[in-house]
Amino acid sequence: MDVLTAIKNRRSIRRFLDKEIPKDVAEALKDALIWAPSAGNLQSRRFYFVFNNDTKKRIVDAALHQTFIAQAPLVVVACADLLIGRHYGERGEELYCLQDVACSIENMMLTACSFGLGSVWVGAFHEEGIANVLDMSSHLRPVAIVPVGYPAHSPSPPRRVDKDEAIIEIR
Repeated sequence: MDVLTAIKNRRSIRRFLDKEIPKDVAEALKDALIWAPSAGNLQSRRFYFVFNNDTKKRIVDAALHQTFIAQAPLVVVACADLLIGRHYGERGEELYCLQDVACSIENMMLTACSFGLGSVWVGAFHEEGIANVLDMSSHLRPVAIVPVGYPAHSPSPPRRVDKDEAIIEIR
């Protein structure tokens, strides 16, 4: 699948089939995460791949009881590494590491789509609760929870704004 096709076919999936993700596909998702661009190539992001059902249920509790999260065979918790501040100061901690995570997650979601997997970016959760569930180091900040699995439904594409509305050309 070419990249633009994956971009146009990717959907936010919140219902998953009870089907495991093959190891080689999980490894491809990891590659997609770590090959994303990052500020100064510092790669100030860390990812938890959660397959354990008990841990997924605890993540659901910290994620405002969004039960669909635990239905996915894989839950990826993406974290910003605040140690980037040693190099870039406040802007590194407040922006660059978040951008790094966002680039990685988009890479992973598009790769998941190319393998016939669905995913959804979840941002509604208690950061401290997620950090406690995963026993995170204090320099890691959970930014996103991404359930990944085989879709149990295929939503229609959402409406997009016109290109002229979203893009300003300066020549």
